[in-house]
Amino acid sequence: MEKKWTFKNTDEQRVSTLQSALKIHPAFCRLLVQRGIETYQAARSFFRTDAGLLHDPFLMKDMDKAVAIIHAVIEQQEKILIYGDYDVDGTTAVALVYSYFKSFYENIEFYIPHRFSEGYGVSEQGIAYAVEQNVSLIITLDCGIKSTHLIDVAREQGINVIVCDHHMPDEELPRASAILNPKQKDCPYPFKDLCGCGVGYKLISAYDLIYQTAPDMVNAYLDLLATAIAADIVPIQGENRALCVLGLQQANSNPSIALQALKKISGTDKAFTISDLVFIIAPRVNAAGRMHDAKQAVALFIEKDQSVAERMAMGLQENNNERRDIDKQTTEEALSIIDHDTLHRDLVTTVIYQPHWHKGVIGIVASRLIEHHYRPTIVLTHSNGKISGSARSIKGFNLFEGLTACASYLDTFGGHYFAAGLTLSEEHLEGFRSRFDAVVRETLAPKFFEPEIEIDAELQLSEINPSFVNILKQFAPHGPENMTPVFLSRKVKDYQLKTTLVKDKHIRFQIQQHGSVVFTGIGFNMGEKIHLVKNKESFDIIYHIDENEWNGLTRIQLRVLDIR
Repeated sequence: MEKKWTFKNTDEQRVSTLQSALKIHPAFCRLLVQRGIETYQAARSFFRTDAGLLHDPFLMKDMDKAVAIIHAVIEQQEKILIYGDYDVDGTTAVALVYSYFKSFYENIEFYIPHRFSEGYGVSEQGIAYAVEQNVSLIITLDCGIKSTHLIDVAREQGINVIVCDHHMPDEELPRASAILNPKQKDCPYPFKDLCGCGVGYKLISAYDLIYQTAPDMVNAYLDLLATAIAADIVPIQGENRALCVLGLQQANSNPSIALQALKKISGTDKAFTISDLVFIIAPRVNAAGRMHDAKQAVALFIEKDQSVAERMAMGLQENNNERRDIDKQTTEEALSIIDHDTLHRDLVTTVIYQPHWHKGVIGIVASRLIEHHYRPTIVLTHSNGKISGSARSIKGFNLFEGLTACASYLDTFGGHYFAAGLTLSEEHLEGFRSRFDAVVRETLAPKFFEPEIEIDAELQLSEINPSFVNILKQFAPHGPENMTPVFLSRKVKDYQLKTTLVKDKHIRFQIQQHGSVVFTGIGFNMGEKIHLVKNKESFDIIYHIDENEWNGLTRIQLRVLDIR
């Protein structure tokens, strides 16, 4: 799929002003301005990523109430149930909060709803379990903000509920005993983009500030918190950025037993980066809930015996291998349907349903379909008597708002700008498909259906040297609102015809520009463009700047994203 190259909109006057203040390469000033960093002081704060940037947890609405409720339950020796979602954010949040309170209080359990039999959020089975176990307090993590009815059911059974969530609330909030969600109205907490695990971290931080019951446990799982932030696609800025840096430091110096085990079975021995948490750790954790039961992930996170943890991690690895096979098969089947069904050619959306598809992979499949057909995509399957699905979006279309416009066809839905989940009855499928397509058509101009790569800055290859790369590395960790910088270099050439094709699909580059130092590079899945390199003419490239370690040596490498 050909991609349009565009430069990010950047105020050049602000770049110039910032460069005068910082006295650094203008490319870095462009990166900072693009990220909303426009003053010397803001730049200092951006590059400072220590615990001093973390906000007082008691700034969060209802935090004092939540801490008081938990303390009263503990004083009365009543039972607490830590209840969380089945994805990485939910399972890490449960492990973090459960482990903290379990370190000094025995009468506590955790509960993760089963993806297939219970679905997302607070479930009827979960409330029934709490009643059966004589639970006095449920603490929900990464869910609960939309569970108005079931929280009422819990209250009717005499159970207090504290909701810890980060998803966008509805106008009507659940009647919980306390709600911790920085996105709720009138919440003065200054950082609105915490993940669910982040909200859980603020809860235990607040409790320990008052009671100092387990100060060593508050930060014991910062590596898991960093994994949650990375996996849940929340902005890597402000407090999230500081927490990611602290979590990565822990992951590489004193990792939790679970992270050690997951790293060992993955076969990597290099230092963790944020990308490793996203692409190595998170898929194995998510595989538990996708394929079987997410309680496996929490059990691994709280395990204290290294050998047992390694066996558990191997189980998650097997789940992930199974997930990959089913994911590949489902994606191929979905692409075949789209390519052979004339219905999809006239639409600006993909809404595709097969009752036999595995519910655990449909979100991944939706993302893969967008790589082939760039448009808002919903993949649906049959689950518990309903049609259940996962939706993924493209730049310019707010999926949550789009589904809100289709709410009359849906039983339930929830999510974010780029990702959402939904359920509906089969008789509403065609009506929903038509309405969703109409909403997208009304919202997006044709230009939005052309995938693009945004370029941060143009560089001469001669400007790239170890000093430049060392400063560039200070922009990490990368993620939403602070993506890995993309650079453009024009009129580069294949150096002495040394560029080669690897495994018939990747390009290994040897390139230079105007007699510059020769750079190596790798372009994954770009083999079809090797003729642009081999025709002895100059060409343009866009790329990330990486470092490649081999035999104890570190070399600068370009990770090429596109050629023209």
